[in-house]
Amino acid sequence: MIKTEKKGLLAIEGFPVMLVFVVIILAFMKTAPNAFLRPTIYMSFLTYNAPTLVLAAGLTLIITAGEIDLSFPSVIAFCGMVFAYLFHITGMIFIPFLAALAAGAFIGYMNGLILTKVGIPSIMTTLGTNFFWTGLTILISGGVSLNVNPIKGSLLHALLVGRIGDLFPAQAIWSIGLTIFVWYLLNRHTFGESIMFIGDNVNVARVMGVNVDSTKIKVFTLMGLMGGFAACLLTFEMTNFWTNQGSGFLLPVMAAVFIGGTSITGGEGRVIGTLFGMFIVGSLETGVTASGVGGFWTRLTTGLIMLGSIALNIVLDRTNGKRLCFFDNLKNSVFTKGLKKE
Repeated sequence: MIKTEKKGLLAIEGFPVMLVFVVIILAFMKTAPNAFLRPTIYMSFLTYNAPTLVLAAGLTLIITAGEIDLSFPSVIAFCGMVFAYLFHITGMIFIPFLAALAAGAFIGYMNGLILTKVGIPSIMTTLGTNFFWTGLTILISGGVSLNVNPIKGSLLHALLVGRIGDLFPAQAIWSIGLTIFVWYLLNRHTFGESIMFIGDNVNVARVMGVNVDSTKIKVFTLMGLMGGFAACLLTFEMTNFWTNQGSGFLLPVMAAVFIGGTSITGGEGRVIGTLFGMFIVGSLETGVTASGVGGFWTRLTTGLIMLGSIALNIVLDRTNGKRLCFFDNLKNSVFTKGLKKE
């Protein structure tokens, strides 16, 4: 896998989507100053978009590996149910929390196992498991929601979703911290190199000595674990479990990843781009509504911005690639002429 070295602003990962985000926020500051010139709305973004960011960071790894995961909405529901039911049965908080994480990791592990050992493509594997785990959640819970309000005031609740200084949400620290961890894993660790090799060309990855099956299983297991953690953040914040609590995450999470510039064909992931992509998706509905435009414009606006961000990423990458190619050819030409003169 050969990467062209970027120079200038394009050397900053996710720069195009950062630019789009800044333009959007400036536009909302102009059209809805009462909302976007106050810090509370940004704290609200960090609070309610923390699970989305955790899921999007994990999905960035999956897509970089050339795969897809459509099962994480069911992970949110199932793991939320595991925590809520064990909490009601045991009265404890920490053990149900660990059980929810383990349940998410198990779902991810099974996805990876089916993909690699059975050979079913990831899109069909995760679509099928999404239906399975959603159905199992409804079957076990009977379609009934569970209130977990007594967890308020506990140490774990304060650590996960408490407020720092009565304003800054703790879940923002967790979600951004996990995003930084995923960035490090992808860009500074051999595991990330293996993921990118697999996404770029799985056959070349095997020749290079990458254990493709093991790496894919680990990626899906990590995605499941992060899905379980996102489920806990959501359940702890809302102090409630409901059977369809993961149903609204699929499109925003995927939009955040692709707006961020991660290649849909695999081989290249941009975690920082995913972070700003999440902020764009999370701010649109509030911003469009606060600007006095009907809420039904939100999806239309999201679609346009998603296409525009992806197009900007592609154009800048191509422009930078052509520029580097031109200078490389120029250097080679000058070097060749120098050899001939000698």
